[in-house]
Amino acid sequence: MPMTPRERVLMALNHEEPDRVPIVLGVSNATGIKMQPYQGIKRIVGIEAPDEYLYQWPELGTAAIDEATMVRLRSDVRGVLDLEPAATRRRNRKRAPHNDCIDSWGSGQVEVTSGYWCPGVHPLSDATTVEELENYPGWPDMSDPSRVAHVAGDARRLAAQNEYAIMATPWLLFPFERAYAMQGMEAFLLNMAMYPDFARALLEKIAGYCKALMGRFLDELGDNVDIIKIGDDLGTQESLMTSPQMYRDTLKPIHADFIDFIKARTPAKIFFHSCGDVFPLIEDFIDIGVDILNPIQTSSGKMSDLAALKKRFGRNIVFCGGIDSHRILPYGSAEEVRQEVRRVIGILGPGGGTMIGAVHTVMNDVPPENVLAMVDAVEEFGHYPLRD
Repeated sequence: MPMTPRERVLMALNHEEPDRVPIVLGVSNATGIKMQPYQGIKRIVGIEAPDEYLYQWPELGTAAIDEATMVRLRSDVRGVLDLEPAATRRRNRKRAPHNDCIDSWGSGQVEVTSGYWCPGVHPLSDATTVEELENYPGWPDMSDPSRVAHVAGDARRLAAQNEYAIMATPWLLFPFERAYAMQGMEAFLLNMAMYPDFARALLEKIAGYCKALMGRFLDELGDNVDIIKIGDDLGTQESLMTSPQMYRDTLKPIHADFIDFIKARTPAKIFFHSCGDVFPLIEDFIDIGVDILNPIQTSSGKMSDLAALKKRFGRNIVFCGGIDSHRILPYGSAEEVRQEVRRVIGILGPGGGTMIGAVHTVMNDVPPENVLAMVDAVEEFGHYPLRD
């Protein structure tokens, strides 16, 4: 019998070779597709479906991919998401056009140019003391039932189908990213160096709220989940945002505690998203229980050395992503995309432990033809036994 997408993913996660390398696309913001290329894909393949947004959050700009398009994209995973509280969504829908979009933490996005939104509202930008954290009135209510009211039903439906691997993708912004959403990136990085006790207190407070929501999310999922997505963007194009030692002293214990919290409640695999050159931290990720590393940003520093990644870490962590969204997907030809997929599979694919996707979200500058070229190349070159 043919292998189901879920069987394919589970074999890859166990570092075994399935029938072909799995594809992970369209199931979270980190693996998603922005609206323009999504519209283009639908137009090319002749699919009629509404233009809806992931997390019901238009300012994020990431499309909620309809099922027919997911099938055409050969994605082997389906997502179960949380939502911002109903009151937050309702308030943002009713706000005046072009006004700031504020989330349930009090941080938010500003419209930089027409239709293009970036983080720009940082309610704790001037804070440097624990007292200011305790007095902040805008901490979110993680007990709001509207955040997860749909989760159990969505997960049960996917589990009953038993066709696709289920990835739970709560849009939390994890401690490091949430800290610089609350303070601004420059301010928080400076505070990590100048006021380390304050920075640690802020990270721990955020982690507590993240755990509160994750606990309720996992309760709603029950056994109907294969992968839990978490993450923190820790790298740049050339290096880390902090020194490795600062990560180990400050953030690693928080990440470890959060992963322990999840693994005590579910056997699902931990999918950790972290952009940039995170090569120096991969041993740390393995140490704290990360099972899957995403997005394998091949344009960044040592992450470009796929052979070294496979040789050094391939037995202990699954690679997910790998198809360059910095140069190849937006600016390459369909044939160049095809050859890049072939190259990445040839290096990372042997022995399993690899799932292919774009490096982070497929952005609006990516031609839809290149997205289709990517997934079709996996079908062409990703079947085991792999061929040269």
